[in-house]
Amino acid sequence: MAKVVPFLLNIYFRKKQNILLLFSLYKQAFSNLQRNIWILSIASFINRSGAVVLLFTSLYLTKELHFTIPQAGIVLSFYGIGSVLGSYAGGWLTDRINYYNIMIFSLISCGLILLLMLLTSSPALISAIIFAYAFTADMFRPANSVGIAAYSTPENRTRSVSLMRLAINLGFSVGPALGGFIAIRLGYHWLFVLDSFTSFAAAAMMLYYLPKSKMEKDRHKNEVLQDSSTSAYRDKEYLVFILLVAVYGICFFQLFASVPQYFSTVCNYREDTIGLLLALNGLLVVIIEMPLIASLEKSKIIFPYIIGGCFCLIVSFLILQFGNGLMIAALLYTFVITLSEIMAMPFMMSYALSRPLKERQGQYTALYSISFGLANIAAPLLGLGIAGKYGFNTMFISVIALTSIATLGFVILNKKKAG
Repeated sequence: MAKVVPFLLNIYFRKKQNILLLFSLYKQAFSNLQRNIWILSIASFINRSGAVVLLFTSLYLTKELHFTIPQAGIVLSFYGIGSVLGSYAGGWLTDRINYYNIMIFSLISCGLILLLMLLTSSPALISAIIFAYAFTADMFRPANSVGIAAYSTPENRTRSVSLMRLAINLGFSVGPALGGFIAIRLGYHWLFVLDSFTSFAAAAMMLYYLPKSKMEKDRHKNEVLQDSSTSAYRDKEYLVFILLVAVYGICFFQLFASVPQYFSTVCNYREDTIGLLLALNGLLVVIIEMPLIASLEKSKIIFPYIIGGCFCLIVSFLILQFGNGLMIAALLYTFVITLSEIMAMPFMMSYALSRPLKERQGQYTALYSISFGLANIAAPLLGLGIAGKYGFNTMFISVIALTSIATLGFVILNKKKAG
């Protein structure tokens, strides 16, 4: 008994110290961030809470409208086409007008366009609506990225990016869980109403709370630099980086493109279960990312964390391939792919924001957004196309091979920078 009491006290104090350390990490992660970053993040949370269209459109097309899986993949690829063109347009306009107006226009337009989904079941019209929605939605990304750069400092930029991602993923925790229950109880059409409403609400919040300062208004009075040597399109190292990000994105976006179909058709999970699994991804990002990034940010290195994220992505699809459709495998997959996202994406975006001159930020961030737009085109075509013709195991093997190529590419870039 004399030994048991000190042992229990030791466990108690160690546990208390760990809790205090965790609390300290969270406090450090959220400290010294500008007010406008918080406003942008809250607006993004509101918008993302309803952004369930991309997550459930695949199931809507196959279950409600009776499209085949490859047909759904083709329709969803229009999201990627719109995303690429919208990202380019958003970056071009951001360098010439201002990021504030573009963000507001994007949110309001998205809300209006989504309501058109209630009026048609035609594959051609649905493809056109999805294209228009993605075009206006992804105009927001470069503008939002430049807003983050404007409202942050080099010292807290990665944490500012992570706060934005935390808000988005907190919304992503609410959205899929809510969307899954709405799809079952009220019908898929109400998902478009929900997404439309949250787009309008986010725009209203930004208009009311986010100041449009004189500096922001005057930012583009002068001509954009014409020196082509500063162009993102001539930065060969950055273009290679963008290509590797696109390959990573193709593989990661299977989380939305093909994995819900796998959960539905192979594992026989209902929409609410799939929604909760997707929500778990967002919730884990919320809990883990900010304190982790706060501790990693001090090291001032980027590519080793991106490489670690790629490795986690490989492991996540290996889990699905050998998981035999078990729920424990689905949960473990969700946890590991979330680690991939946490390790890779904040540092990818931080690199994209830190590389350009201020006058080229729209161009560089547009290219970064375009990389994910290209991924959104290829992800459903590749994932659902292979799964529909050869089965999901073959699709998993293909994704693992692609991610391995991306990992090797980031390793080579890292060695080049170190050398």
